[in-house]
Amino acid sequence: MKKQRMIAAVLALTGTVALLVNGAVVQAGAGSADEGRLTIAVFNGWDEGIAASELWKAVLEEEGYSVELAYADPAAAYTGIAKGDYDLTLDTWLPLTHAEYMQTYGDDLVDLGAWNDEAKLTIAVNEDAPIDSLTELAANAEVFGNRIVGIESGSGLVTVTQNAVVPGYGLDGMELVTSSTPAMLTELQVATEAGRDVAVTLWRPHWAYNAFPLKDLEDPQGLLGDAEGIHTVTSAGFAEEFPEVATWLQAFRMDNELLYSLEDAMFGQYDGDDYGPVVEKWMADNRDWVARLTHRPPPVE
Repeated sequence: MKKQRMIAAVLALTGTVALLVNGAVVQAGAGSADEGRLTIAVFNGWDEGIAASELWKAVLEEEGYSVELAYADPAAAYTGIAKGDYDLTLDTWLPLTHAEYMQTYGDDLVDLGAWNDEAKLTIAVNEDAPIDSLTELAANAEVFGNRIVGIESGSGLVTVTQNAVVPGYGLDGMELVTSSTPAMLTELQVATEAGRDVAVTLWRPHWAYNAFPLKDLEDPQGLLGDAEGIHTVTSAGFAEEFPEVATWLQAFRMDNELLYSLEDAMFGQYDGDDYGPVVEKWMADNRDWVARLTHRPPPVE
């Protein structure tokens, strides 16, 4: 009897230990899952940011992270990152376009550096338009219907256009239309198909330069700024919470040619908003480059 009681006690103790161990494993697994979740803020209508965000979502999910893309206007995005509601954005243009947000929330943001240094704000017109410079636009306003077709009213591009370009080049007599990037692109397409002159706020890199015959109006006063960098900006505690990801993002570089190819696959050749399969195929076609994003060798075929 004594031996049987001892055996029963050992079995009971073993079961208890197993439960404790299993419970610890479950809790550790849940904790790891929580720690592996991050949210990328994506600016509405900024295609280079959408492309880069979808790319990193796919890359990080391959590495076992859970990634959510949260679409928002820049003001809401920076507020969310500063508060810790979002972890990062891949679409901060510096030193000009988004400088105001960096100044406002600078203590709660961390700049991981530029992943593209070929970005530029532009006023673009159809390639066969009768002018080549912003200095000629006011005198030829009627050619463009007395309108400059802009994007979102809260965007840095529209702000610079309204506060610097319009007064600087005497364009007060022209209407600066603001709505959304998709609306601007639709009007650009309609005007192109109709053979009508059109002036739009645009930026490089953007797939529209591949899709439509466009030229940038010269900006002799430099009011749109020089070429800028597209930076990754994170919340203050991001590098501590996600040290591996922070290292990868800090080393991330993507030139315009490669970015154009991704944007064209997503927005030019594909008509939809489920970008996952499109990005997956692009990654497969560029596997050597993608593998370097996380410092891992590509898989052996």
